[in-house]
Amino acid sequence: MVSRHLVAALIAALVVGTAVAPTAASVAATPGIDSEAIDSPAGANDSALGDASQSDPSSDRLGWENGYWYNETLDVTPEDGLNNSELEAVVARSMARVEQIRRLEFETTVSVDVVSRDTYRDQWGTNASTPNTSTANRLHQNVKWEAMLSIGEDTDAVAGYQSTQSATVGGFYSPANEQIVVVSANESVPKMDEITLSQELFHALQDQRFDLSFDRPTQEGHNAADGIVEGDANLVDRLYQQRCVAEWDCLQSGTGTDGADGETDREGDSEPAINYGVYLTQYQPYSDGPAFVTEIRATGGWDAVNDVYEQLPVSTEQTIHPEMYPDERPHNLTFTDTSAAAWHVPDLGNGSPEYARFGQAGLSAMFMRPVFASGGTATPVVGPLAIYNFTARGDVSSVDPLNYGLDVTNGWDNDRLYPYVRNDSATTNETGYVWKTAWDSQADAAEFAQGYTDLLAYYGAQPVDGHRDTYWIPEDKAFGDAFYLDQTGDQLVIVNAPNVTALSAVRAGAARSAEATTPPSNGTAAQPPTTTSGPGFVATGAVFSLCVIAGLAVWRDRDG
Repeated sequence: MVSRHLVAALIAALVVGTAVAPTAASVAATPGIDSEAIDSPAGANDSALGDASQSDPSSDRLGWENGYWYNETLDVTPEDGLNNSELEAVVARSMARVEQIRRLEFETTVSVDVVSRDTYRDQWGTNASTPNTSTANRLHQNVKWEAMLSIGEDTDAVAGYQSTQSATVGGFYSPANEQIVVVSANESVPKMDEITLSQELFHALQDQRFDLSFDRPTQEGHNAADGIVEGDANLVDRLYQQRCVAEWDCLQSGTGTDGADGETDREGDSEPAINYGVYLTQYQPYSDGPAFVTEIRATGGWDAVNDVYEQLPVSTEQTIHPEMYPDERPHNLTFTDTSAAAWHVPDLGNGSPEYARFGQAGLSAMFMRPVFASGGTATPVVGPLAIYNFTARGDVSSVDPLNYGLDVTNGWDNDRLYPYVRNDSATTNETGYVWKTAWDSQADAAEFAQGYTDLLAYYGAQPVDGHRDTYWIPEDKAFGDAFYLDQTGDQLVIVNAPNVTALSAVRAGAARSAEATTPPSNGTAAQPPTTTSGPGFVATGAVFSLCVIAGLAVWRDRDG
C-alpha cells in the first residue's frame, strides 16, 4: 500500500513547486471526479445483513467474521496500542466491514503481522540479507531506469528501487504466506490504522476469490493488471473511509501506522531516499484505478467489476482512458537486433523477456518527475497544472490526483526497450539501449519526439554538431550519454550509448551524419567525448525483489 503521507506530499508540491495554487477558473475540471464522493457513505445494502443488535449467526455470513458484526463497537483502547486480543477483534471486524462493502465473503481468516519499519527494512526492504541478483538483471534494471531518466549512472538502480519501497510501504499482503504485514511505529503494541488494514485485508479477499498470481513480466504489464487490483482495493478503501466518517467508529490514521519516516521530498537528502521516477511509475494504478473501477461498477455493478479479473486490462492506456477497455489493444511491435558484435542484449533467464515496457503510465511518469525531483537545468517540460487532476472547485482531486493522460503521451500504442551492454561491461560499465515506440498517428509520434527532446534539454542535453537528431548530455551529469531519435511514420526509435561513436554500434545507422545542426544556445558547438567510462552500477548484496514494492508486487513474479 502506498503511504498516504507521501501522496499528500505530492499534492502539496503543487503549491510549493509553483508558489501559486490554481483557481477553478484557471484549470479544467477532470470528467468523472467533479464530485469527490464515489458512493453513498451510509446504509447501502445493509438491509441484507445482520448487525450488532443480533446474536451471532449459526454459520458464517456476509458482514460477520469470527464473532464480530461489521457495525459492532469494540472495547479497545487504541491510544496505548493494541494487545493481541484487541488486534484480533479489530481484524475480525475489519474483515466483516470489507465484506459488507464489497459484497464478497472471505473464505478463510487472514493472519496479520505487525512490524516496525526498521524490521520491515531488515526483512523485506533495503537492509534485507538476500542473495545477489544476477549481473544480467542488475544491468537490465540499471539501463531501464536510466532510460526513464529516473536513476542515473552514478546510482545502483536495484538499491534505488528498494530504497523507494522501504520508505513508502505501509503494508502488504503475501499470498505465499496468506499473511498481511502492516508497518507500525510500535511493533509490540501497535497503533493500528484501520484503513491501511482494510485495504490489505481486501487484497487477501481478492486473492481468495480471484487468485492474484498473474504473470505480468514487465512494469507496464504489472501496472495494467494493478488497474483492477489496486483500483478495486482503493475504491473499497474510499468507501470504507466514507462509512468511518458517516457512521462507523474506526481506528483512524491519527492513531495509525507510520508513513514514510520523515524522509525529505527531494532525492539524496536523507536515507532511505524516495526516487520520484520509480514512485510515480508505480503510483499510476492507485490514481487511475479507482476511477476505472468506478466507471465499470456504474454500468454493471460489482458483478461487472468481478468480470474484469477474468479479462485484465492489457495496458495502462486502458485504465488511464477507461473507454478504451477492453477493445483498444497495443500495436504488435517487432524488433531486429542490428548491433555490432561488441554489444548484446543480456539474457535474464527464467523465461523473463529481454525487453522492458513502460506504457503510457511510465512515459507520463518520466515527464512528471521533474516537478518533484531536482536535477534539471530549466523549467520542466510538463508543469504542475498539467499533471494534476482538479475538481470543479479547483482543488486537486483526492480520488484521482495525478493526470497520466498527458498530451505528450496520449496516442501511445506500444513500446519496447532493449537494454544493451558491451561484452566487456564487467570492466567498462558501458551500456546503451534501443527504445522502440509506436503511436496512433504520425502526429502523435512527432509530439512525443519533440517532448522527449525538450526533456533531454531539461537534463542538460545539447544537439551534436554534424549529426542529425543526435544529442549529448555531458558525462558529469546523472544521465550523461549520447541519444539519437529516429521517427519513421507513426513509430519513434530512441537509441542511447555512452558516446556518439557508440550509437551506431548499438543500432546500425544511428547518429547519421548531416550538415551542421543548430549549435547549442551558448553559441558553441557541443563536443561530445568519443569514450566514456561512467560509474555504471555498484555491486551490492541487495536483490531486486518485487515482494517489497509499495502495496503491490508481493504477488508479482518478476519485473521486466
